[in-house]
Amino acid sequence: MTFQRRDSSIESQITIRDEHVTRSGDSTLLIGTAGWTLPRSTAPLFPGDGAHLARYGRVLKATEINSSFRRAHRRQTYARWAASVPDDFRFSVKLPKEITHVRRLVRVEALLNAFLCDVSGLNVRLGCLLVQLPPSLALIPDDADAFFSALRGHYQGDLAVEPRHVSWFAGDGEYLFQKHRLARVAADPARMVEAGIPGGWNGCVYWRLHGSPRTYYSAYSDADLSSIVAAVTTARRHARTTWCIFDNTALGAATGNALTLRSRVDAAHLLPAQF
Repeated sequence: MTFQRRDSSIESQITIRDEHVTRSGDSTLLIGTAGWTLPRSTAPLFPGDGAHLARYGRVLKATEINSSFRRAHRRQTYARWAASVPDDFRFSVKLPKEITHVRRLVRVEALLNAFLCDVSGLNVRLGCLLVQLPPSLALIPDDADAFFSALRGHYQGDLAVEPRHVSWFAGDGEYLFQKHRLARVAADPARMVEAGIPGGWNGCVYWRLHGSPRTYYSAYSDADLSSIVAAVTTARRHARTTWCIFDNTALGAATGNALTLRSRVDAAHLLPAQF
């Protein structure tokens, strides 16, 4: 696995702003896992009372909600999750499959409205929306522009997009990423070289680390984690927000990897004092 430096080159009541995002050159680093399961091997490192999310949120400061891809959560559920974590905790939420994979970004206004209304229950703890696109979805510039214009009309926070068709990595795709301030996800393993490198708008950097060599199962080695630390160091020179989400959750490796990464960047004085 190689981590490379990126190129520098609805209704008003459900409008979601990004007033919580740090500015004036400040940079936020958010390390976490997909979901907040606490494996037996690392559970003692999340002390205290309460449900898993409350314990998780006292130690790690971010999580990626993937369950929203397959089923809707009520606004009250999101609000309950938000109330169980500290003020500086941030959620990234994946857009529903019906929007991205079934409707393929077209004729989705009602679905998008409903999703944004529900996810607004997170309030200021909503840190990012994740748009994962199906591998078969080639870039149709007019459709993509209309979709991201509609989304940006109601949400001004971080937007991370994970395209998986080669057409998104050319000129028209880059234009849309810059126009709509979209971070292009760096995924590991990657379907193509470009997909493993952060791209798009560089105000936000977003890594999705699924495990290597066995996706969802393998833990990252010490050498891999050292490479990630180096990549994070580079990214934070320009990004206002940097996300590192471990999704190698099948055997519980994600939690240990996230804790190790947090310790290493903390030792390198890359994290704010509260970490």
